[in-house]
Amino acid sequence: GEKTKGVTYDARSMIVNGERELLFSGSIHYPRMPPEMWPDIIRKAKEGGLNVIETYVFWNIHEPVQGQFNFEGNYDLVRFIKEIGRQDLYATLRIGPYIEAEWNQGGFPYWLREVPNITFRSYNEPFIHHMKKYSEMIIELMKKEKLFAPQGGPIIMAQIENEYNNVQLAYRENGRKYIEWAAKMATSLYNGVPWIMCKQKDAPPEIINTCNGRHCADTFKGPNGPNKPSLWTENWTAQYRTFGDPPSQRAAEDIAFSVARFFAKNGTLTNYYMYYGGTNYGRTSSSFVTTRYYDEAPLDEFGLLREPKWSHLRDLHRALRLSRRALLWGTPSVQKINEDLEITVYEKPGTDCAAFLTNNHTANTAIIKFRGKEYFLPEKSVSILPDCKTVVYNTQTVVSQHNSRNFMTSEKAKNLKWEMYQEKVPTIADLPLKNRVPLELYTLTKDTSDYAWYSTSINFDRHDMPMRPDILPVLQIASMGHALSAYVNGEFIGFGHGTNIEKSFVFQKPISLKPGTNTITILAETVGFPNSGAYMEKRFAGPRGVTIQGLMAGTLDITQNNWGHKVGVFGEKEAIFTEEGSKKVQWTPVTGPTKGAVTWYKTYFNAPEGTNPLALKMDKMQKGMMWVNGKSIGRYWSSFLSPLGRPTQSEYHIPRAFLKPTNNLLVIFEETGGLPETIEIQTVNRDTICSIITEYHPPHVKSWERSGTDFASVVEDLKSGAHLNCPDNKIIEKVEFASYGNPDGACGNLVVGNCNSASSLRVVEEKCLGKNSCKIPIEREVYDEPSKDPCPNIFKTLAVQMKCGKRK
Repeated sequence: GEKTKGVTYDARSMIVNGERELLFSGSIHYPRMPPEMWPDIIRKAKEGGLNVIETYVFWNIHEPVQGQFNFEGNYDLVRFIKEIGRQDLYATLRIGPYIEAEWNQGGFPYWLREVPNITFRSYNEPFIHHMKKYSEMIIELMKKEKLFAPQGGPIIMAQIENEYNNVQLAYRENGRKYIEWAAKMATSLYNGVPWIMCKQKDAPPEIINTCNGRHCADTFKGPNGPNKPSLWTENWTAQYRTFGDPPSQRAAEDIAFSVARFFAKNGTLTNYYMYYGGTNYGRTSSSFVTTRYYDEAPLDEFGLLREPKWSHLRDLHRALRLSRRALLWGTPSVQKINEDLEITVYEKPGTDCAAFLTNNHTANTAIIKFRGKEYFLPEKSVSILPDCKTVVYNTQTVVSQHNSRNFMTSEKAKNLKWEMYQEKVPTIADLPLKNRVPLELYTLTKDTSDYAWYSTSINFDRHDMPMRPDILPVLQIASMGHALSAYVNGEFIGFGHGTNIEKSFVFQKPISLKPGTNTITILAETVGFPNSGAYMEKRFAGPRGVTIQGLMAGTLDITQNNWGHKVGVFGEKEAIFTEEGSKKVQWTPVTGPTKGAVTWYKTYFNAPEGTNPLALKMDKMQKGMMWVNGKSIGRYWSSFLSPLGRPTQSEYHIPRAFLKPTNNLLVIFEETGGLPETIEIQTVNRDTICSIITEYHPPHVKSWERSGTDFASVVEDLKSGAHLNCPDNKIIEKVEFASYGNPDGACGNLVVGNCNSASSLRVVEEKCLGKNSCKIPIEREVYDEPSKDPCPNIFKTLAVQMKCGKRK
């Protein structure tokens, strides 16, 4: 008969076209990369063992002006979903329309803020009117293109709202009514696929409530209905960064542990947030969020495999798939040995059996006895036994390779010749929009620019000034955020800013005044609109109170002194970052170090050698924006150092898709002054590959496979060893480190311990040099004769590091 089309579910799992499925999903957002990258990123996700791609839909890019729609280029949602389908993967569509993706105003377009009497995300007439209209438009578009699973398309699930429990109480009764309304609205628009709400413990019966977090096996109380499956919609692979933050980490071992535990506890879907983070181009990121997004994901910002995260998770997906029949049709039972050790078995008598052996202790290893055999368990780990006998995978023991990232100065794009153009600092006379007090910044810019000029003028005579030469007046500006530069009589006097946690700040700098007219000018700046929390439409920014301290008559409040305003800077209005626009101004060569505030810099460069991804190294610049061939590659902010004393982000991704072979225009707008001569165009690779493996590691998960109910090893010799593989068909050109004994460290900085076999390097070079991939044994006799073993009484570790290069 005809295969059942459509998606249903029960307490055990989602059922897609009549089949139960284990779902391994990854968040990948279409606007965070050019469409030229989509096929490759999706292919790498599929090779990583994923079968679902999850994306938000971003209202503010699709309807930037009310009634005007944009689905072009990297906003082409339909093309993105079709590409997922073309690669035989499923899709989850989170239409929001509120999205907590560290995205400008949570995805709400600016115009929505100006709808009279609106309250976002509440049972509020104006809001639900616009939310329904938008949701309908997106659902209709998907139906028209036949993208839902019952129509033969890839979309198997849709999400309405997002993590609403975080803010629901702020809206009281209107919060509860809103969630019920949203559920009914969504299911009435389309009910051919299940609808979900994450972090919504009281989700209406027609909606599946799901978990977000790092450890949903332990934090999720489970679905709120007897026939809903356990789904984990956001498994955070690290933490997004805001400017000022140190790097974020989350170990591959920790992610693997949390997923194995979730699947042992009835879970059948996990979604990695993010699997590939990509880049916040232009002005798309929310307040203070870096331009690079979730670089620590299994695919890094440049689309390169971050090892061992990518491959350790790939191996986990394989181990769980080997257990698929038992997990989906078996009956679970749990045996707690003590408070740290437990055995979970899924069994269908006579056919399938899979077991999870768990050691929850964070510091101690353990031995578990199970069905007559003893199993060694490292600390905080789960071993997966797809046949209830063989350990094919342990979450703590990384069998797959590691790598480290290298930034190389491009040879072809070196010796950049810079030219500059400096903006004129305006006075109140130059600024058309007058108001008694400084205007609120979000409402002033209407999200068309990060920048707005504010200026006032004030007359002093000689008697107003301090008489002593060692005393200067002080300009003080209280600002609601996010940053500002101040000028007195056209001279730059300083820069101040808040942080993601405390957006408001007080700027104070000494100033020189002169008898007669003095102008005080402020370049006020936002770094994205807020993205989360209740009452987002009622947040404000910009200068609020301006005073001059230390005058002979005391402190002078000039807040109500009459101000001129203008949105944006001249070069942005005239688009001087494009080929056309750049001809509108007079550029002069940069000779020697410049320190100029509000200065534009431009240069031309040829496309760098090879095919590796590209980055712009900006660590000696301060703050501003970057364009390549007229396309924005985002905001940079190198002067905002993390507690480690380094910029949160130093390198910025230039997609190769933006380039021509020669004569690429690079334009930088620098707000406070930097050293353009230090900017470098770099190529990025992960050609440094490593393996760190011990004698007690299980063999590689690829050593087994299933056919029907049979589970068998596919290799003759089931011994563990190091498996290494160069990316992109490159070959191993150099062994940079090899030690069999007790080496330590991480890929990129491995060190020899106090025990090391003298033959380590020779053995590894023989096995690997000149090859695309190699396997290195870990048997002691390969390295030492028993009588010559330098340390026979320890568990041995093999650590190797290689450099991959192009075939000669």
